[in-house]
Amino acid sequence: MTDQRLIRQTTPGGRGATDHDSSSLEGRRRALRARRLRRGWVALALVLPAAAFYSVFVLKSIASTIQYSFYDWNGVTAATFVGFDNYLEVFREDELAGSIVNAFELILFFSIIPVTLGLAAAATIRKFATSRMAMASRTVLFLPQIIPLVAAGIMWSWLLSTDGLVNQLLRAVGLGSLTRAWLGDFDTALPAVGVIGAWVLFGLCMLLLLAGMTKIDPSLYEAARIDGAGPFREFFSITLPSLRQEIGVCVTVTVIAALASFDIVYISTQGGPGNSTLVPGLEIYYLAFFQREIGTASALAVVLMLLVLAVVLPMQRLTRER
Repeated sequence: MTDQRLIRQTTPGGRGATDHDSSSLEGRRRALRARRLRRGWVALALVLPAAAFYSVFVLKSIASTIQYSFYDWNGVTAATFVGFDNYLEVFREDELAGSIVNAFELILFFSIIPVTLGLAAAATIRKFATSRMAMASRTVLFLPQIIPLVAAGIMWSWLLSTDGLVNQLLRAVGLGSLTRAWLGDFDTALPAVGVIGAWVLFGLCMLLLLAGMTKIDPSLYEAARIDGAGPFREFFSITLPSLRQEIGVCVTVTVIAALASFDIVYISTQGGPGNSTLVPGLEIYYLAFFQREIGTASALAVVLMLLVLAVVLPMQRLTRER
């Protein structure tokens, strides 16, 4: 009887082997958990400096802006709590509300035009993507993106001035009646600023969309040609649906650039003539540093942040790949 019990405990299928396998499996699980825990601590140590920097210089600044937006404060004397009066003033004052309207008008130039032209340019360059001409085209079209916005604003101010190159070309082709101070006219100042923004952002959109086109399976185009599809049918049935995420990125970046624009407007027009090119970023700067209305400037900054989120988040959901 004792021998049979000993054999049962030492055989591979016996209870002794089962207990050994169970303890070995438990040991492996503990080792795996310990390894994951070590990796988690390493990842946390790597992320912690960036998170601390972001918290101090971004999250704390946002919290301070929200706090200041409820006070009437000139930055020096004691602040007075006014509740939501600063927010009401943002929508009550024509100048402040007009700056928001101007920012939304710039979306047409900063976003819709660059994305549309970027699609057309990327689809054209893709047809001869391996040639030297394609490389030169990508470089030339992307060049405005790496030019500092201050330099771009100064250059376009020269081009669009009364005696600038644009007016000289119009006179040369017999269209002298169309010449004007493009950045100094109430009717053309905002579109002229929009043209500068479209020129700057066009190359970025083109490059992002061209990169997205490279991931499309060429067999889809071959199958479409076999079925008799033409270039336009291929573009709208294959290319455009496949670029859903890339278009979402382009629209997000360009819409934020339109709503938060400052550099180009400040250099080219400084919000003039009158307030025809005044945008929220520039208005916040004037309110805070010239008029010393810190509370109103903070309220406008919070409103601008909420508007950006209200526009961008639905776009992200619409362009998310299903």
